[in-house]
Amino acid sequence: MEKVLIVDDDLGIQKQLKWSLSDYSPILAGDREAAIAAVRRYEPKVVTLDLGLPPDAANASEGLKALEEILAIAPHTKIIVITGNEDRTNALKAISAGAYDFYQKPIDADVINVIISRALTLANIESENRTMRAVTDSNIGIIGNSAAVERLCTMIKRIAPTNITALLLGESGTGKEVTAKAVHLASDRKNKPFVAINCASIPETLLESELFGFEKGAFTGAHKTTKGKIECAEGGTLFLDEIGDMPFNLQAKLLRFLQEKIIERLGGRGEIPVNVRVVCATNQNLEQMVANKEFREDLFYRVSEITLNIPPLRDRDEDVLILAQYFLQLYATEYKSNAKSFSDDAISAIKAHRWPGNIRELQNKVKSSVVMCTGVQVTAFDLGFFDHNYSNYELSLNLRTVREQAESIAIQKAYALSEGNISKAAELLGVTRPTLYSLIEKYELNINS
Repeated sequence: MEKVLIVDDDLGIQKQLKWSLSDYSPILAGDREAAIAAVRRYEPKVVTLDLGLPPDAANASEGLKALEEILAIAPHTKIIVITGNEDRTNALKAISAGAYDFYQKPIDADVINVIISRALTLANIESENRTMRAVTDSNIGIIGNSAAVERLCTMIKRIAPTNITALLLGESGTGKEVTAKAVHLASDRKNKPFVAINCASIPETLLESELFGFEKGAFTGAHKTTKGKIECAEGGTLFLDEIGDMPFNLQAKLLRFLQEKIIERLGGRGEIPVNVRVVCATNQNLEQMVANKEFREDLFYRVSEITLNIPPLRDRDEDVLILAQYFLQLYATEYKSNAKSFSDDAISAIKAHRWPGNIRELQNKVKSSVVMCTGVQVTAFDLGFFDHNYSNYELSLNLRTVREQAESIAIQKAYALSEGNISKAAELLGVTRPTLYSLIEKYELNINS
């Protein structure tokens, strides 16, 4: 159970909050010193803080000091300030000083549970995001911290210092090019070129000249000598994606390059030595293709000196949320969106989906959701999950929360269907324009009419 620190000198409020937060593991503190000690010992992600603490219970000075000290020790802690009905000014001071939210007495168990649940969700996502950034920044660009990704990163770091030819196997959209670049970045070739070519996207008649280059006059239209991708990768890494789609008659020439580290341009007579590390990838079964005489057996053994299996997204546990948050921040910045996090129903939908298109599918869904999002939180509707069965998702049992989620989704859907026309959206929803404006303000939806 998640720990929640309750800081309040009123024993009655302590007991009431402890009873209300039965889904959590509450820690009690009656003054600033006890609160600081509890933060150091238990490291709670969420703290409820009464500003009127002794010895200055009549004012907020001691509570604001506690807020400042807690954030100095644990800056990522979500602090929910609890105030009296007439103490809005000090509550706003606390928000300015870094508090997550404030709540006015008397205590309502349903409301305080919703606030704490949202604070914990945000704290967990931010924690995963910090882990993700550490993985990305300090290592090789692979995002995630699941066991499957850790094994992959270990393999990458072991093979990177060598010149061994690696074959990357994985479903479409799992990030084979990202993995190939990780091998490059972890090697001593990282300051040299990384050149990628997709063997399936280039017509057979052009692929040879793309790889090996050509001399002036080698064929009609060859007006000047041009280097191929292999020469362009000199000193660095060449990534051959979809190697299984390479034409059979070109495979012999590729094999000679891999074995001898020399090439000949089309129309040329001289041999050109090259120093290039090669990484290949495919989502096809090369062994079966060898058995069917569709892929050269000698080339297969040459490109698969070592094989790395890239796990599909469905086998990467919590990585899906880390990647989703990464893409959300990326596209929110690119499109100047206010979207900062995912709603509870969006998180449940992301967890429940099987992601057959892997990371590419997730990336595209988050990208479109940023465009669709009209508030600060991306919803399941924004992600395109509105046609799914929500009974599979972890919806709240609190009727007020469910109603708010449903109304927010309905408003956003109506707004999208009416192409931003508030009058038409109100008509679709069966409410008046003033009522719709009131709901938009209530749920803090970023809709501009």
